[in-house]
Amino acid sequence: MSSEQDVRARFADGRVARLATVRPDGRPHVVPCCFVLAGDTAYSAVDGKPKSTLALARLDNLRAHPAASLVVDHYDDDWSQLWWVRADGTARVLTGGNERERALDLLAGRYEQYRTLRPPGAVVALDVASWSHWSATPS
Repeated sequence: MSSEQDVRARFADGRVARLATVRPDGRPHVVPCCFVLAGDTAYSAVDGKPKSTLALARLDNLRAHPAASLVVDHYDDDWSQLWWVRADGTARVLTGGNERERALDLLAGRYEQYRTLRPPGAVVALDVASWSHWSATPS
């Protein structure tokens, strides 16, 4: 991966990311999530998969400490094919409004499941401040 454009494209093509937030006690909290990248913001929704509540720990974590990261990676038994991309930034929790609706439209455009059942929960908007990446092979 040579340019920021290449890094962003590889990230955007990923189907699942890991969202890292900070718990109130300072420990990390990491969960897999579906996402979409729109410009300099990555969106992920609290969807309708079985959960005990839509008031998830990740949302409380972000409200208390908005610094967060999203990581997309690729594993292959051929280790020359390994790579990861991390987006670091400041997250916002969207519970209503035009930006949330636009994010849900973008997510539905990417994931069939969201077209069938629109996510009922909040949307996490990660405003990306920096990109980090690694690849086992150059570009």
